[in-house]
Amino acid sequence: MSGQMETVEQTVTTQPEQEPARAKAKQPRQLVRFVFYKLDPQWLRLPAEQRRAGREELLAIYNEYAQCSLMRSYALYGLRSDCDFMLWQATYDIEHLQGLSSKIRRSAIGPYLPEVRSFLSMTKRSVYVGKGPRGAAHDPRLVITLEDKPYLFVYPFVKTRPWYALPLQERKRMMDEHIRMGVAYPNIKIHTTYSFGLDDQEFVVAFESDSVADFLDLVQEMRESEASQYTLRDTPMFTCIARSLPEILDDIGA
Repeated sequence: MSGQMETVEQTVTTQPEQEPARAKAKQPRQLVRFVFYKLDPQWLRLPAEQRRAGREELLAIYNEYAQCSLMRSYALYGLRSDCDFMLWQATYDIEHLQGLSSKIRRSAIGPYLPEVRSFLSMTKRSVYVGKGPRGAAHDPRLVITLEDKPYLFVYPFVKTRPWYALPLQERKRMMDEHIRMGVAYPNIKIHTTYSFGLDDQEFVVAFESDSVADFLDLVQEMRESEASQYTLRDTPMFTCIARSLPEILDDIGA
């Protein structure tokens, strides 16, 4: 009997230890920045050759960062008086955001091209929308994928504190109404990014659209939704038109 016990003990003690289960790697999220610029009229009074060199330097900087992050340019001149154009950047590396800003500031045109407004945010899964397919390694909601429509509408968004005191299911019920309203406008694509703790707003929403009128109608309808009573702030609103940066610089005389 004692020999049998020793055999059992040896069998138990010599079994290899099980490796702890490894946590599934999380899909990285993108940092997103919307930066609005206003050209100083003093730039237009400089010699043409100096302006040409400054313009080429700015385009080279833009193209450099377009190689390592998502970059798009939009025109706002003639639509707002406080800014001329906007650059939309999405990246996995915060150094890309700072690098672009730093190089533009230190360029020849930099002192004449201040950042008049900017919004910082990040991609994130929504608590109001179902998860992706079980086991899927990639969630498209964590990546900014543009449809490159002609119009983009951007604004910061803040909910009231009572909104977050509501049960999740109650909030989801009201957000489902919002989603149904959006589905009625299939030519409008929404990009919702999150700013909690990163910037002054809670969200930045950007809507790509083929029609200015359709977006106006959608926003007006959403004003009548139940969830809208919990909106604290959703301004300023920016109507942006997709333009290449060379086209924008031509149009504003840079």
